Amino acid sequence: MDATAAPPRKSRRRRRRGRGGGHNPWGYLFVAPALALYLIFNIWPVFRGFAMAFTDYRFIYPDTRWAFNGLANFREIAADSDFWQSLAVSLRFTALVLPTTTVLALGLAVVIGKVARGAGFYRWMIYLPVILPVAVTYLMFGELYNSRFGLINSVLQGLGVERPPRWLGDVQTVLPAIAASDVWRGVGFPTLLFLVGIYGIDRDLYEAAALDGASGWQQLVHLTIPLLKPVFALVLVLGLATVPAATESLLLLTNGGPQDASRTLGLDAYQTAFQLGDLRLGYASAMSLALGLASA
Repeated sequence: MDATAAPPRKSRRRRRRGRGGGHNPWGYLFVAPALALYLIFNIWPVFRGFAMAFTDYRFIYPDTRWAFNGLANFREIAADSDFWQSLAVSLRFTALVLPTTTVLALGLAVVIGKVARGAGFYRWMIYLPVILPVAVTYLMFGELYNSRFGLINSVLQGLGVERPPRWLGDVQTVLPAIAASDVWRGVGFPTLLFLVGIYGIDRDLYEAAALDGASGWQQLVHLTIPLLKPVFALVLVLGLATVPAATESLLLLTNGGPQDASRTLGLDAYQTAFQLGDLRLGYASAMSLALGLASA
């Protein structure tokens, strides 16, 4: 009986090696294009930017490219008032966007989580701004904020406001206006993250809390929010990406104005590298690296 049982075990072992134990070269061939694109457009720029931060790389002066200058860029950053002003604008922008997005996303997730029918439609609607092209979103808000023909000021004038704000042309309103557009575009993703967390909470806990007389607000404060702490951590970490924001000002055509009120650190680095003076890519890379190290 032992002799007859051995061959089937060997054949099963052979089939198992053939299915998962071997190395199929075709698999590497199919993965190679995606891996190459990732290395070229994601990994290589990181290493190149890191190396460039320690050079006096100026695009219009070929002789200065890759001229190692040690920590000179970082010493210059420490004394650069424009850098610190841009950092302050970035922090104010983040202080407007991150808490607003987090609270709004949590509220939307709680409401959608209580919907019995049509929840999929609401999830799709709330996520739609995220998948819209970035240029479309901010150019749309640029038209909405237009001080003469924009929809927002037209509504305000219809309500009797004689002098509506110049949303993108006033120092006091430009940063909140840009922040509002960023919240509208980005609130969908954290909403879905909160929804995943809410759907993962055992319904029996809510039923037990209701039987104990807990109101909906008490259930939110003492049950939902504590159980969503890991989601809050993820949302806050991902939200720190708003610190070096530059796309908003560029596409809303403020270009950092008025009076540098919307000149974030990301925009400052972009202009230093591609718009101002002798295109100091090395110094701009050092600015980005300093911000990355500070965020870490």
